[in-house]
Order: sequence, then structure tokens, then C-alpha cells
Amino acid sequence: MKIIGITQARIGSSRLPRKVLLEIKGKTLLQYHLERAIQSKMVDKWFVATTQEPESDLICNIASNLSIQSYKGSLNDVLDRFYQIAKDEKPDYIVRITSDCPLIDSVLIDKVVQFTINENVDYASNTFIEDFPDGQDIEVFRFSALEQAWKNANKPYQKEHVTPYIREHSSLMGGDIFISANFPSPGKYEKVRLTVDEEKDFEVISILIHDLGAEKGWLEYADYYENNEEIHELNSSIKRNEGYRKV
Repeated sequence: MKIIGITQARIGSSRLPRKVLLEIKGKTLLQYHLERAIQSKMVDKWFVATTQEPESDLICNIASNLSIQSYKGSLNDVLDRFYQIAKDEKPDYIVRITSDCPLIDSVLIDKVVQFTINENVDYASNTFIEDFPDGQDIEVFRFSALEQAWKNANKPYQKEHVTPYIREHSSLMGGDIFISANFPSPGKYEKVRLTVDEEKDFEVISILIHDLGAEKGWLEYADYYENNEEIHELNSSIKRNEGYRKV
């Protein structure tokens, strides 16, 4: 069985420009993200799906330094970026994550991958029920599902966000094309933000990395987050998925 992982990253961002290049302790958020993702034991190969924007070479260079291949494609058709990478690899499954999640958990990635295989579904994620922290979103889908989406998705948002076509036609949402399943959370952590959409998010991630380091599991970060008054004050006004990430 062949499993590849693809994370999407871009330079532009409407609310926090160049956010993946922001640094904490001399390391970019993208580097933290990639270094954590590639620790996955079940993903055979990782790719960065970026754009043809000016300065996107900066993203490719960070990936290259970690021996990760990059692909430059359409700014708004992220679905096509994913398909162009996957069509030559012909994997059984694809893992999708996004680069505004610097503390993505590789152990959780592996659990969602194994769950998808065990359930023998076309698509699984830990986001149908939003009990995991924002910033730990993981989707796993068959290459055949991605290919169908690439051929049939015709609405801009379906192309911009990669998986809406699959989700909208999945069994968990009343569809009859893709069999789907939700990976359950051990608790309700939907108010925890381990993502970076705004300056306040960046301040929170800085606190977590400075206080706990960059190698903890998602649950340790979430517990610390929930018990830190400074973090609560910073992030109390931000809603989950407010920007529906375009990275």
C-alpha cells in the first residue's frame, strides 16, 4: 500500500501575510509544520503544494532542505495542485494537511490513516465532528476519490478547498458516491486553536513553543492551552475556521 501526504502552502494570506515564513526561535512556522509531519510512520512520501506567486521559492527551499518535493500550481485551484502531484505517484491513499498548522501531530496523522484503512472507506477525517483543536485537521482519501473530484468539481469553492466535492457526496453527509467515516476525539477540544490565521494565533503558538518546546503531542498542547489565562485572553474572540484556510 502506498500513502503520500500533501500539505498546501502559499505566500499570500489576507489576514496574516507570509505567515508560513514567520519565525519562532529562529525557525519558520512552515519548518515546524514539515518537521513534525514527516515523523509520520505511515506516510511514505510528503509533498508541498504551493503556488506560482512571487517568493514561492522560499517555500520550496524550506521543503527542499527537508528533502521534501514541491509543486507550483494554481493559486485558487488547490484541488488541481493536489491532483497534479498525486497522478504521477498513483497512491492508494492521500493525506491532506495545511501549513497553517505548525503543531500538527504525526501520531494523530498515523491514527487517522490507520482508521481509514481499517474502516475501508473512501474518505475519513477528524473534522466531520469538530472536537479536535483547530490546527489538527487531518483528511485521508483514496486517490480514486481525488480523481473523481478533480474531474467533476465545477464550483470555485470545491476547487479552492480540495475536498468539498468529496465531503458533499460522502455517506456521512447523505451522499452515495464516497463511503466516509469520522475519526473520534477523546474529548471536546473545539475551542483550542493550534492554527495560525491571525497575529494573536501566532502569539499563542509562540507561547506554546517557548513554554513546552516543539515536540509535544497535540493533547499536551491542548491541555496547556486550556489552563493558560494569557492564551485565553489572546484567542477568546477568534472563531473556528473563520477564514476557511486557503494556504
